Amino acid sequence: MDNLLLTAKALHIIFVVSWFAGLFYIPRLYIYIVEAKSLAPEARLAVTNQLKLMAKRLWFIITWPAAIIAVLSALIMLWVYPPYLQAPWMHVKLGFVVLLIVYHISLHVMYKKIQADTFNWTSTRLRFYNELATILLFAIVFTVVFKNTMSWAYGAGGIIVLGVVLSLAIMAYKKYRKKKAS
Repeated sequence: MDNLLLTAKALHIIFVVSWFAGLFYIPRLYIYIVEAKSLAPEARLAVTNQLKLMAKRLWFIITWPAAIIAVLSALIMLWVYPPYLQAPWMHVKLGFVVLLIVYHISLHVMYKKIQADTFNWTSTRLRFYNELATILLFAIVFTVVFKNTMSWAYGAGGIIVLGVVLSLAIMAYKKYRKKKAS
């Protein structure tokens, strides 16, 4: 059983990394698709079609399979080593994972709307939404690494600070782009 647990853990780490790669990149493609609306009609069509194809490949060839394998390998670890489920930190981690799955599904809903040309978010709104994956990654990793040794209040405060820093960076980038465009 030790080899099964270690194999599942290794696969879990590999596919979580792959999953997050997709979760980080797909909103960037959505941003580029939204921003392509400002191009001339013939360029807009070519760029948008290419970005939609890239999004389709990323989403269905990398992101969805990685998410499924990450979840399945996690379930195998919990099945092989049930004491994980008795640890309070694991409950917190699983709560963050549920939020991550909800985020993933929300990106899938966006994917469908983008493919159907019915998506109406701004690129700035997407940039903010894109950072949710970063915040969840930090929350999950810090929960797993520190387990019971870290004060939850301290951890929550750190996540809030990270969110504020990311928000400020997005707003600064928006100002920079406006200034550069004028």
